[in-house]
Amino acid sequence: MAIDVHAHCIPPSFRDWLERSGPDLGAVFVDTPAGTRVRFGDGFTTGPLRDTLGDLRQRIADMDRMGIETQLLAGWVDLTGYDLSASVALTYSRAHNDSLAEDAAQHPDRLLPLASVPLQDPAAAARELERVMTDSGMVGAQVATTVGDAWLDEAGLDVFWEAAEALGAFIVLHPMAPLTGVSLDRYFMDNSVGRPAETTIALAGLIYSGVFERFPGIHMCAVHGGGFAPFQVGRLDRGYLTKPELAGRHLSSLPSEYLSRVYVDTVVHSPAVLRFLIDTMGADQILVGTDYPFEMGEDDPIGLVEAVPGLGPAEREAILAGNARRLLG
Repeated sequence: MAIDVHAHCIPPSFRDWLERSGPDLGAVFVDTPAGTRVRFGDGFTTGPLRDTLGDLRQRIADMDRMGIETQLLAGWVDLTGYDLSASVALTYSRAHNDSLAEDAAQHPDRLLPLASVPLQDPAAAARELERVMTDSGMVGAQVATTVGDAWLDEAGLDVFWEAAEALGAFIVLHPMAPLTGVSLDRYFMDNSVGRPAETTIALAGLIYSGVFERFPGIHMCAVHGGGFAPFQVGRLDRGYLTKPELAGRHLSSLPSEYLSRVYVDTVVHSPAVLRFLIDTMGADQILVGTDYPFEMGEDDPIGLVEAVPGLGPAEREAILAGNARRLLG
């Protein structure tokens, strides 16, 4: 059995709340040929809302089929609501988190909720993280790679990172609007290339800006195997060494030192790639993910781990469940 740290949902009660209350906050439902979407102000519009994201019965059945003992239940990243004004963002996040906690409470032995927090108001995000971890049994939060037009390292989030470290929160770093402005809609590259690329940029920004140096106790998992960062960590180090006035202003060690503290998931779709991640990051930094219920997710996470060449029993157990148990208590 495995613990899945990367999965998504839309709580049905939150969808109902959003349809009723969203327009007053700046979020409206929009019918399109591809399905119903949500538009936030004049900015970000979600993908089509999928019924599978709200079907708890099917989720539990699929977890049983895949051998998932426990799943961390995060919202759909498209609905983080970062484009809402700061004055209403906390109201939005609280409604989402309360609905999510209610869904997870229906299967307390199988589901652990992850909050969505209003990063456009960092102080409010810190307060909301403390509230849900104290009152609602949540184990951390999912954050997107960008907040509006700003990358995470540009968004002034130290008050949030400080709270996350102090609370022992588990933070899932997830791409949302891959490389806005870059034409990637051909060949499905917005997903297969754009999402890991966006994670790479966000993670590199967090490293170079000194977030992991200032807050060394942060527990963060970068999904989709950490994007391309583990495969180009030598290049990150080279930039630090050759341009210290640019890449080393906030660091006292090589970027690889900080990357080694980050967790990555197994959603890489290749035993050989997962073998590389284990060799590069260490088996104790790898966590099972499925990206459920999306088509680019991993439908056989245990089979993927078991297919990794040369994997020993202790490493296998650590990746499947041991690392997550240690992190989540």
